[in-house]
Amino acid sequence: MKCSMIAFTTLLVFGAATVASAQENGTAGAGRTEVGIFPAGGTFFTQGSSASESSFKNYALGASVTFNLSRVFGIEGEIGEGIGMKQTIDFNNISFNDLKSPSTIAYNGNVAYYSGGKDHHLVPYVTAGVGGLTVRARDELSSFALFNDTTFLTENFGGGVKWFANHTWGLRGDYRYIMINKKNTADPFFGLNDSRVGHRVYGSVVFTFGR
Repeated sequence: MKCSMIAFTTLLVFGAATVASAQENGTAGAGRTEVGIFPAGGTFFTQGSSASESSFKNYALGASVTFNLSRVFGIEGEIGEGIGMKQTIDFNNISFNDLKSPSTIAYNGNVAYYSGGKDHHLVPYVTAGVGGLTVRARDELSSFALFNDTTFLTENFGGGVKWFANHTWGLRGDYRYIMINKKNTADPFFGLNDSRVGHRVYGSVVFTFGR
């Protein structure tokens, strides 16, 4: 989390400095289509209200495609994988050390709003949408009551900033607040008794096409 936040803060400072020193002459900004690849990020799932279900964190990577419908609105689809990491996991009010978290797959459809328009070096945005989260089972987690792959309905909202060097490529820092709906067919490890919350941060490279 600390590394992701440092990268996100660096992106903000770098983007702000670039805008301050550059003239807005139409040489940068998002095109009609954007393709993003995020190789670095993290997702942090909080504990349920009863504290009996686990909390854990995963390394996050993935890709996104955005279609900008106008200067201020776009729609985006994304898919990402959460890679399990060894950590201390609390389950059923007991802490287990050096346990690898379950991997996840997330897919979302979102609407983005660019308050200042997309045709600038620095493009802040807010976004919201719906999607799904699949929590994947592994044999070594069956003793912790995670037996089956389970997919949950999710909603998310958040925002971030895109910095464009020109009309070809740029960088992006993004934060999402993820609401994960409980499911009465889920395993006790995650999502059976409580709706859950996740926090995701990532940095990505963006390639943009069209005008």
